Amino acid sequence: MTGVLPITLEESRKIVQALLYSGKEYVCLMKLHADSSEKKVRDVLAEFENEIYQRPPLRASVKRQLRTRRIYYIDFLEMDGRNVLFKVGCEGGTYIRKLCYDIGEVLGIGAHMQELRRIRAGPFRENGDMVTLHDVAYWFMEWQQQRDEKILRKFILPMEKALAFVPKIYIRDSAVDAVCHGANLTAPGVLSLETGIEKDSLMALFTLKREAVALAEALASTEEILSMDHGIVAKTKRVLMPRGTYPKCWKSGEI
Repeated sequence: MTGVLPITLEESRKIVQALLYSGKEYVCLMKLHADSSEKKVRDVLAEFENEIYQRPPLRASVKRQLRTRRIYYIDFLEMDGRNVLFKVGCEGGTYIRKLCYDIGEVLGIGAHMQELRRIRAGPFRENGDMVTLHDVAYWFMEWQQQRDEKILRKFILPMEKALAFVPKIYIRDSAVDAVCHGANLTAPGVLSLETGIEKDSLMALFTLKREAVALAEALASTEEILSMDHGIVAKTKRVLMPRGTYPKCWKSGEI
């Protein structure tokens, strides 16, 4: 496989969990094991849009148990003999190799993944964000000579960029340091929030300056949080901001 691979450095490694479950987009070359018509291939590809069942392949890093994954879309691109090129947008954790196998089963002729290129991972796209290792080596040498931080920004992005698609709650400055010490977020600490937050889902806590504070588990949906004036709204799972970045506004023993 080739294409986009987000790499995290130092403290930003804490956000890998959010990247793993973010949406992905691929261009895949699938090889059919026998001849088939373009119309039949198009029809079968369309059948796999929406929620599907998948069991990870034998060579997988996760437990091989049946699970569901969502296919947002499959776009047929072209077909040459037994070679089928298509683009797929899917939920994180979808195995395209297994998807090709299942498409071959439905076609009744068998199929396997020949080549795969990831063109998007979460908010990172092939055309815009991706740099090659040669680019990194060149800019790093430039930085060593000039010591200009702007050069680093050519290939190192802020951690917040990776959380662009994660639902967010913006919290009061007075609540930031408490969260940095592991406290859960209560309703009085909420200033604003985004739509799309679902109970038990992963979300992010941000300051008003759009700085990432922590990853958290939502204990209520967006609509429920808006109606709350007390109680815990999010359980802190992974602190991203160093302690002491914001002034301490809580008393010892409160958390």
